[in-house]
Amino acid sequence: MDRVIKKKKWTVKKILTIAGISAFGLFIIYLLFFRDTSSRLYVDKDKMTIASVTQGRFQEFIPVDGIVQPVVTIYLDAVFGGRVEEIYQRDGALLEEGEKILRLSNAQIEMNYMQQENTALEVLDRYQNTRLNLERNLFSLERQLADLEYRLDIAKKDYERKRSFYEQGVISDEKYENAHREYHFAQRHYDIGLRTLQHDSLYVSTQMDQINESIDRVQANMGMLHTTLEALTIRAPIGGQLSSFNAERGETRAAGENLGQIDVLDGYKLRARIDERYVNRTYVGQPASFEYGGNTYEMEINKIYSNITGGAFEVDLQFNGDEPSGIRRGQTIQLRLQFSGVADAIIIPRGGFYQSTGGNWIYVVDPSGSQAVRRPIRIGRQNIHHYEVLDGIEPGERVIVSSYDTYGGRDRLIFR
Repeated sequence: MDRVIKKKKWTVKKILTIAGISAFGLFIIYLLFFRDTSSRLYVDKDKMTIASVTQGRFQEFIPVDGIVQPVVTIYLDAVFGGRVEEIYQRDGALLEEGEKILRLSNAQIEMNYMQQENTALEVLDRYQNTRLNLERNLFSLERQLADLEYRLDIAKKDYERKRSFYEQGVISDEKYENAHREYHFAQRHYDIGLRTLQHDSLYVSTQMDQINESIDRVQANMGMLHTTLEALTIRAPIGGQLSSFNAERGETRAAGENLGQIDVLDGYKLRARIDERYVNRTYVGQPASFEYGGNTYEMEINKIYSNITGGAFEVDLQFNGDEPSGIRRGQTIQLRLQFSGVADAIIIPRGGFYQSTGGNWIYVVDPSGSQAVRRPIRIGRQNIHHYEVLDGIEPGERVIVSSYDTYGGRDRLIFR
């Protein structure tokens, strides 16, 4: 007799099927939510530079090259062009103020000088003759007035004498009237002569003033002509050392051409070129320093040139205190131009990573030392040795500071 066999609900096949489906579902969930999707790259640890993040003293500065120059430099330019006729000094000579350096010749200027000088002398001669004639006329009027005054005095005394005789009945009416008439005639002539002299004196005075002004102008013009001719002889405007001077006899120099310079040997300054990125952070009085002969010398900016050429601008720096002995004009000295004082900060060494990241991120080494993970950071100030880190890493952590050019910006570096 047959019996009914009950079918099992959990067969091996069913259990395996459910297990497989569950495993597949878990795998899908892992892929979607838990799998590490970050990009990675296997690298050799020995080919990179790893540095520690530290808390230390930080000062922002940049290195700049300063060229040693005299404190005062006077440039010698040819006011007028010409041919070099005589050379009185050579490059490097120590000069006194006013000492001759060289003489140029310019035929056109010299001929023009002679022509204008002759014209000026002729005009000056005419003015002087006119002044002399005016003075003579004035003297003549004064002589005439003196003669009229003499005649008036005679007529007056004769009239007063005859009036007395007439009152005494000694002389006739005719003689008295003739004396009275002569007196009034002389008085009128004298008054006319006096008014004429006063009028002519005022006119002569005005003319003399104009003539004197004209003579002064002519003489000033002659002085300018002489100065123009003298400008062909180059003299030292100040005492000092002649430099950059290389004139030779017979060569022609153009007007305005630089002939050399005179360096006043009372001290030195440094002229430096600074990248235009720092133009808004550079100011008069900004400190700088450099090492020379085992000593540190302090300087400060005392002049900023506004022109920007070739992506940089120039500044002059003066010494604060003693100058180093032994420096020479044209010598290059590396300066530390300071932008801040010394302060505590989180710092990392400078490295090639900055060129690839712009300071926006860095690879931080895992505590296990087996890998490095990309992490965003924020970099503040910098100097030639360190970067100041404002956010993103902490003291004690280690970071990769060498170049990232071959890493392709991967999220994770696995060390081999």
